[in-house]
Formats: sequence, C-alpha cells, structure tokens
Amino acid sequence: MDKKYDLAIIGAGSAGLVAADFAVKLGVSVALLEKDRVGGDCTWSGCVPSKALLKIAKVSHQMHIAERYGLTSANTPVNLKEVMAHVKSVVDDIYQDESPGVLQAKGINVHMGDVHFVDTSTIAVGDVQLSARRILICTGASPFIPTIDGLDSIDYLTYQNVWDLEELPRHLMIIGAGPIGCEMAQAFCRLGSKLTLIEAGDRLLPRDDPAASQALTVVLEAEGVEIRLNSSVHRAWKDDDDIHLSTSRGELAGDTLLVAVGRRPNVDKLSLENANVSYTTNGIEVNKNLRTSQKHIYAAGDCTGGHQFTHYAGWQAVMAVRNALLPLASKGVLEHVPWTTFTDPEVAHAGCTEKEAREKYGDDIQTYDWPMSKVDRAHTEGDTTGFIKFICKKNGKLLGVTIVAAKAGEMINEWSLTLSRGLKYGDLSEAIHVYPTYSTANQMAATDIRISGLMSGLSGKIIRFLARYT
Repeated sequence: MDKKYDLAIIGAGSAGLVAADFAVKLGVSVALLEKDRVGGDCTWSGCVPSKALLKIAKVSHQMHIAERYGLTSANTPVNLKEVMAHVKSVVDDIYQDESPGVLQAKGINVHMGDVHFVDTSTIAVGDVQLSARRILICTGASPFIPTIDGLDSIDYLTYQNVWDLEELPRHLMIIGAGPIGCEMAQAFCRLGSKLTLIEAGDRLLPRDDPAASQALTVVLEAEGVEIRLNSSVHRAWKDDDDIHLSTSRGELAGDTLLVAVGRRPNVDKLSLENANVSYTTNGIEVNKNLRTSQKHIYAAGDCTGGHQFTHYAGWQAVMAVRNALLPLASKGVLEHVPWTTFTDPEVAHAGCTEKEAREKYGDDIQTYDWPMSKVDRAHTEGDTTGFIKFICKKNGKLLGVTIVAAKAGEMINEWSLTLSRGLKYGDLSEAIHVYPTYSTANQMAATDIRISGLMSGLSGKIIRFLARYT
C-alpha cells in the first residue's frame, strides 16, 4: 500500500487538472491518476488542436477570397503534413504547462497507469495501490460509435485520430452534424477537400436555435460543403479506392470517413462496482452537489453524462473539490450551460432556447432579433452574417440568448453573466461598451429593445409628453 492522500483524482483531463490545482492550494495532499496522457481530450484531440486547425483553415480561406479586400487572391495548395505539424506544435506548447513534471513541482503527486477501484477507498494505478480520504472521478468521455453494419471493418476516423492525417482527403465524408462535425467540415473544406456532411436529423446543430442552424447551413453550402439531412447511415463498406455508405437518401463514396455522432462517458474498466458507485452507460450518477452513491466519492465533468464542455467540466471540478473538502456544500449541477461552436461564423448560446422557454413559461415570453449587419465592426471585418436573438419574459427578465457572429464565443460571456445574476437585458444596455467592437452589438440590441418597450403603450405617451413640454 502506498501512502494515503487527502484527495485522489482519477483522470488528468480538463476537470482533473483544475481540481488538482485547486485542491493543492487548499493545502491538502493530492494524487492525480491518469492511464494515458495528462491533458485529456481537450489538450490532445479536442479544443486545442481543433481550434488551431480552424485558424489555419480560416487563413487559407482568407487567402482565397483576398480579392474582396482589394488584394490578390492566392490559391496555394495545402500541405496537410505541415499543417498538422503546426497543430501539434500548438498542442505541445499547451502541454508544457501541464506536464507531470510541472504538476509535481506544484505538489501534485502524479501516478500514471491503468486505474481501477479495489474497494471503496483503495485505488490501483499500474502496479501501485493507494488510498484517499476523498476521491474525485474525472474520467471524461470518448467518441460514441454508432451501430452501422460493416463500420468495424473500415479504417474510419474520430476526433481522436483525425490529427494523424498527413494527406488532405480527396473526399471527406462526416457522419454527424453536431459541433465537431460542423467544425471539421468547414475546416477541411476550406483546406481543399471535397466535403459531404451527413446528418440523421433535419438540421445542423440540433441543440441550437433553428435560426442559427439555418444560418450556418447557408454559409457551409456557399463554401462548398454538401449537406445531407435526414440521412441515416445503414451500411458501410470499402473497395480498392473508396469507402461507401448506404444511407436513407442513397449511396455515397469517398476516400475518408470521420464519425462524429457524439461522445459517451468513460465509466468502463474503473471497476466502479468494487467501490459501490452507482452508474449506467449514460454516466456516473451524482446528486446536485456532485456526490456519488458513496458519500466520500465525487464525480465531475463528462463522465457524469451531463453537458460535455471543457468550461463546465472545470467549473464542476472546483465545485466538487469544494464540496468534498469544505463545509456547506454548493450546487454543482446546472440546468443551463453556455456553449459555442467555433465555425465561421461562430454559434453561441446561453440560457434557455426558445423551445425550452415556451415549454416552461407559455405565452409569457418575447423574442427579439438584432442583425449583425447593424454593427459597424462587423462591416469593417466583412463579417456581417449573423444575429443576436433574445428570449425574455414579458417583464424583461432575460431567459436565453443565441448569437451567430464572427466573435459569438466572446460576445456570449457577458450574457452568461447577466443570466447567472438573474438580471434583465436592460441592465446590459446601461454599461458602456468600447467602440468599435463586436460586443457593441450586445449593448445596441439591449438598448433598442429597452427603448422600444419604454416607448410603447402608456409609458411611451408619458415619455413623449415630458420630452415635448418639460
């Protein structure tokens, strides 16, 4: 038996790293256990490499359309091997701040190897066993692979190994039009691949507002992405040249296939039954404070089956450590979490969707739209595609916001704060915003809606009277 720790954290991805950093600052002994690589999906195969690739693809796209800005367009062929080398260099830069050596220097004891529970307080990692007063499970999630006849006989890609490509696909087929599918479709199309995006549902980004899905559909199709909606894939096979897919809308063929239909919580191989921790294939079961069926064991992030976002996993990790080690537990599970799909334009959301709001409040809601074409900075950048959509109660309380814009991911943050504080959209109109920025759109929209409300009905008559005669 190795030493006993105050806190053992299983999984060194986004949640685990944040949890360990917070816990060691509380002055407790911390063990961080990881079977693969410190950093998890976000560093190695998710957020970091995908955003680096999207940046490269945008630069390539801007080179192609440079004539719009009075410059000479350049259609330089893409060397994907060099592109991926740059992507991996960005990953390596990020990893330097979270390597085992750096973590050890902070006082975090890193243990590498296969991890599983021996009993409720004992964990085996590699050839070592250790115990802990409190345990936090942060094992993340992995690509979900749908049941498609013949798929297991094909060398398909997921978000985990697409970064190993060294040659640009001639024709890339992507199954799944969620955030990963849409981002990769636009990126590889801009780099020069023929692209077919296949979705079983009736629109892209099914969790987002339908208007946002439609706006992105128009952009992707204009850039050359073939979108096949309402297309279920039944069978896959390979001949000498291509991968073939039989779908509900006919047969498709391409040289490369990326499967991006979602992610499943990593709960296998942990021997959770040895610790009497309740779980299903949907994730580890936790209460509102992130406590599992064992009072000293907590879970946070994607492995719980909730919203699968790096920022939510990190936030939950802090809440879980706080609840595990300090008195007066805090809520660690949120109904609504902000998110962004980093296509161009970006699609961001915070709070309720219009559908959710109508289901909860009925007719006591109003929606407002503000086009990005009214924003000066969007014009200077040539990025006028998009809008801001508000969902509010009739008393002005903000319920949700969707933004489609070049910088939607940056713009959504102040709306997330507004929602978390239970404020009205009018409160945001009172804060001065720097001009010219994309975020002025937030203030412009909020102000316009607020003034329109004030100037309607009896209040409008009174204000106009005062303005004329005072």
